[in-house]
Amino acid sequence: MNAPPPTSGPRWLYLHGFASGPLSAKGVWLDAYWAKQGIPLERLNLRVPSLEHLSLHAMLDTVREALGAPNDRAVLIGSSMGGLVAARTAEQDARVGALVLLAPAFRFVEQLQRRLGPNNWTEWKRTGYLETDDHAEKRRTRVHHGIMEEAQLMDAKRGPWPDVRVPTLIIHGRQDDTCDVRYSREWAQGKRHVRLVEVDDGHELTASLELIAKEADAFLTPWRGVEQTRQVFTGG
Repeated sequence: MNAPPPTSGPRWLYLHGFASGPLSAKGVWLDAYWAKQGIPLERLNLRVPSLEHLSLHAMLDTVREALGAPNDRAVLIGSSMGGLVAARTAEQDARVGALVLLAPAFRFVEQLQRRLGPNNWTEWKRTGYLETDDHAEKRRTRVHHGIMEEAQLMDAKRGPWPDVRVPTLIIHGRQDDTCDVRYSREWAQGKRHVRLVEVDDGHELTASLELIAKEADAFLTPWRGVEQTRQVFTGG
């Protein structure tokens, strides 16, 4: 077993997806996997300020606070919407040294519009709330439309694609019917610091956990207990 990383090493933070939570299956599995290697994985709670009044800006604030002191460094592992939040954090915060994005929700507004269809999208905006499954608490809930307004404003201000300059590994399922893999393909195209791995799996990637761990282990070798400065990955 590898020795635990020194205290000077970067934090490893896990960001769960929409309507999920810190106890998500992927987050718990990866936590246990890396714990055996002496690497602590902090699973953040992005249900802020609550799932019903979910706020993209509150999520970003939560991640930035978890990054630590100004000279600290962190690796962000983000799933689905957590992947988008990780990328949006990395584009503006130099403390983020690397990303692992699992089926990231790029073009979040556009993808939800496609999934809901014009009638349901209009109804969400009209009533202010969308009925959805709370995967963490195993119940039905509703999410306020404000998060979509935040996302639209952020896209207008920063651009629809996160401008990430740090080494990034993306793992995305070709059978994903929630976050279409074509968005990850488009974002990764032409970026030497991005590695895209496509798998025969759906959005949850439950059949790909071992592969995710193997790919992430290899990709994150430079961030195992050694403090790294912001850099650009030159691998394929």
